[in-house]
Amino acid sequence: MSDTARTSSHDRLMDSLAGGLQPVRRLPGPAFRALAWCAAAVGLGLALMPFADLEALRIRMAVADLRYAALGAVLTAVAAAVAAFQTSVPGRASAWALLPLAPAAFWIGASGAGCLRDWAVPGADPADMHQTGGCVAFLLAVSLPLSLVLVWMLRRACPLRPNLTAALAGLSAAAAAAALLVPFHPHDATATDLALHALVVGLVIGANGLAGGRLLRRG
Repeated sequence: MSDTARTSSHDRLMDSLAGGLQPVRRLPGPAFRALAWCAAAVGLGLALMPFADLEALRIRMAVADLRYAALGAVLTAVAAAVAAFQTSVPGRASAWALLPLAPAAFWIGASGAGCLRDWAVPGADPADMHQTGGCVAFLLAVSLPLSLVLVWMLRRACPLRPNLTAALAGLSAAAAAAALLVPFHPHDATATDLALHALVVGLVIGANGLAGGRLLRRG
């Protein structure tokens, strides 16, 4: 085959391969996608709000450690979501995974401070096992849909560290669930209650890291 014929054959092959290509729609930036997920979490909170005791919530939010713990959960959810979306983009530094550490430390510290108070919040009693079980069920039930939505959104990218990205997604979902629990948690802080909450958060992160990592892994 002559060089001219070979060149013509290659050109036809390239034209046939390129002819069926469809333009790829570029994903929005990680910050925008994180904001979209946070908006979905806020929407879930608004849907649940009619069932909350807003007067009891107002009383509890007047207590500094409870107020700061709620704020820490919100900041952790937002920071972990941003970190998850950032690490889902190939080429982004894995150091983004450190973003939620500071708000998570703030959340843990504020939550633990409640155990050091020597007085009870008005209208709040220590939770018994039945009530604690209800809180655990709430955290798991809310974390599941938030995790599924977040993993689905992350799957549209191409994470090179799927387990890390999925674990960050789990932290974000668990922190958001903890923040949404606040209006439905009329109990004073106890070490047992906080330990169970921490266990649930750890379970959500671990489950996301394993199951979510597999869903995010391509091929």
